[in-house]
Amino acid sequence: MNSAAIAGAVRAIGPERVKFLSVITGGHFFIHWFQQLFPVVIPSIKAGLGLDDVQVGALNSARQFTQGTLDLPVGMLSDAQVRRRALILGSALAAMAAAYFLIGAAPSLFWALVGAGLVGLGTSLWHPTAAASLSNKFPDRRATALSIHGIGATVSDTLTPLAVGLLLVTLPWQTVLRLQLVPGLLLAFFVWRALAAFFSDAPRRSWRAAAEFRDVYALGKNGAFLGVCAATALLQMGRLSVITFIPIYIQEHLGYSPFALGVYIGLMHAMGTVSQPVLGHLSDRYGRKAVMLPSYVALAFLFFLLAFAAPGVQLGLVVSAIGLFFYTLINIANAATMDVAGSHIQGSSFGLTSLINQVVVFPTPIVAGYFVERAGILSAFWLAGIFMLLGAVVLIPLKLYKGTRKSSPSP
Repeated sequence: MNSAAIAGAVRAIGPERVKFLSVITGGHFFIHWFQQLFPVVIPSIKAGLGLDDVQVGALNSARQFTQGTLDLPVGMLSDAQVRRRALILGSALAAMAAAYFLIGAAPSLFWALVGAGLVGLGTSLWHPTAAASLSNKFPDRRATALSIHGIGATVSDTLTPLAVGLLLVTLPWQTVLRLQLVPGLLLAFFVWRALAAFFSDAPRRSWRAAAEFRDVYALGKNGAFLGVCAATALLQMGRLSVITFIPIYIQEHLGYSPFALGVYIGLMHAMGTVSQPVLGHLSDRYGRKAVMLPSYVALAFLFFLLAFAAPGVQLGLVVSAIGLFFYTLINIANAATMDVAGSHIQGSSFGLTSLINQVVVFPTPIVAGYFVERAGILSAFWLAGIFMLLGAVVLIPLKLYKGTRKSSPSP
């Protein structure tokens, strides 16, 4: 996808939609600042509160459980209250700020778990609402819009670990987390005000709960939808196994500093800045499975390689290659589920996908922690690779969106 093609795509989107996409993408950058604080600070929380590996897994499970259970009701709320989507998106940042202040002040595991749950709440408030808004405004370029939105995440995912690593070298981890409160609340206000105008003229909907639940129930019985949900759940299980224990591996087992850990975590996301718009565009043009299936297999191979890569440059190269797919595949999977949902339940479809996934996904960090304690830290990476291969097997028979290549040229 060359620069001329990108410029043509931007012109075709139109200035108003470009402005909307820019604000949403910028907000996503800050959401992922808060999300990427979590893996970088986990070793410090573990040491500061005296946690074991299963308890570390429980922190991630608390975050995932909250997110998984709230994505559907938040998605339905965003479908029913389109004019209030700006407020919902601003509230996501406020919840994140409060979460880290609480974790920074936590005297025990219990309060850290509550804070981790609030991180999940902030994630739930943002992602179904943002995804539904983009899907409604870009029905012809769904994966591309979601992938550009994802660029805000991957840029943040790349820079945040470096910045947080530096902060943890110079300040106590509790201070770093407490300092998130005021800027987080200011950002929440800014995002709310910046987006309010885009939703002010949205048509009013008379929300009928019974009809909404019928539509969501019908979507939940769609074979393609369920198949993508299963494949996405296995993808998330692999990602969670890696993101929970690669910080422990790098800092505790390899003996690197928090800043070096931040460099590695940043590398895991850096390549997604390039790959997301490219793979999103390719999936819009050539079809979802044409991109997803080979990407699942490649990511499985790379997760396995984590167990063999030598510390230093070799490990850095493997982690960088993982970044090509680590976040991008989630956007394409979300586009695949939204392809089969009605335009009035786009937020609900995102939430239903998350709910189905999290029933299976949320115990994964605890299970991975169990394997780590009994078979060693590298077992988490083997487990992640196996999850990805199973996901590829699930994708093979699915009939998914085939792209626009045959029906219309891509700009």
